Amino acid sequence: MSWSLTVALGARAYPIHIGSGLLSDPDLYRPHLLGSQVMIVTNETVAPLYLEAVRAALEGYHVGEVVLPDGEQYKTMEVWNRIFDALLQARFGRDCTLVALGGGVVGDMTGFAAACYQRGVGFIQVPTTLLAQVDSSVGGKTGINHPSGKNMIGAFHQPRAVIADTSTLATLPQRELSAGLAEVLKYGLIRDATFLSWLETHMAELLARDADALAYIIRRSCEIKAEIVAEDELEAGQRALLNLGHTFGHAIETATGYGNWLHGEAVGVGICMAADLSARMGWLTDVDVDWVRRLVASAGLPVAAPNELSADRFLELMAVDKKVQDGRLRLVLLQHPGDALVTGDVDPHLLRATLDAAAS
Repeated sequence: MSWSLTVALGARAYPIHIGSGLLSDPDLYRPHLLGSQVMIVTNETVAPLYLEAVRAALEGYHVGEVVLPDGEQYKTMEVWNRIFDALLQARFGRDCTLVALGGGVVGDMTGFAAACYQRGVGFIQVPTTLLAQVDSSVGGKTGINHPSGKNMIGAFHQPRAVIADTSTLATLPQRELSAGLAEVLKYGLIRDATFLSWLETHMAELLARDADALAYIIRRSCEIKAEIVAEDELEAGQRALLNLGHTFGHAIETATGYGNWLHGEAVGVGICMAADLSARMGWLTDVDVDWVRRLVASAGLPVAAPNELSADRFLELMAVDKKVQDGRLRLVLLQHPGDALVTGDVDPHLLRATLDAAAS
């Protein structure tokens, strides 16, 4: 069984295809290829598993490939430049299309390269991790990391299509599966309490990789993200809700060195910290906070920040977060499980108390 959703962005609307065995279906690529030149960007882990299947689906086109090293620590300007080296050496023109075959790192780097090459070319997302299928492949956020901050260099550049092949999750390490569940929990926490309750009830099935359960959470997550992106493509308002847990999480990733904590692991801790601060603000109860922590833990995710990250270091890293406006840090907090808001009006003493508690 497969589903197709649409990200409604007017002339730049695009489909999200979700199902098993999709990455080898040529009919899903052809409508989105402007010319004959296609560059597949993947990594050393994914290439042996799925590169040939995608190449076969693109038979008849002039296909090149770039195989990058695997890991968040390689989401750098230097590694990103390899994509341009390949495009220029193959003399690819403005009607070429890039295909991002891999997880969030590959998708972000490929999308950013597509945004920049000859001032913008098309690209297709073919996400192979749960986190990429439910989150990073949808919405057009692309970029690379800087030593001082995660995703600080990038662009909004929407894909022409997203092809989420659920069968790729069979080869996903368990740690990566749990990391993807952090983003799934985020969707329930910010917008859908019913979905959140479903996740609580079915977490064991998800960790056991029940195919129907995984397909459902991918579809529901993409539905929520597509709705929010259509409302606020460039994150002028409501789209910032998608950053629940991310300001704290990005600080953890930057402080510990990219790749040592998976993005979803850091976001899981960030969600717990956001719940703690929400309670200090008077919105959640202590019972709510304990429930959020148990839910995050049930997904196989950490709920405590690394011991070496002090409250002062948290504040230093959060000060360069992309959500800072006019010198004020904006945070996504919870009014209730399933109902979030973005606020720049957080008592610094309460924030400090949350950071002190996390660092203890």
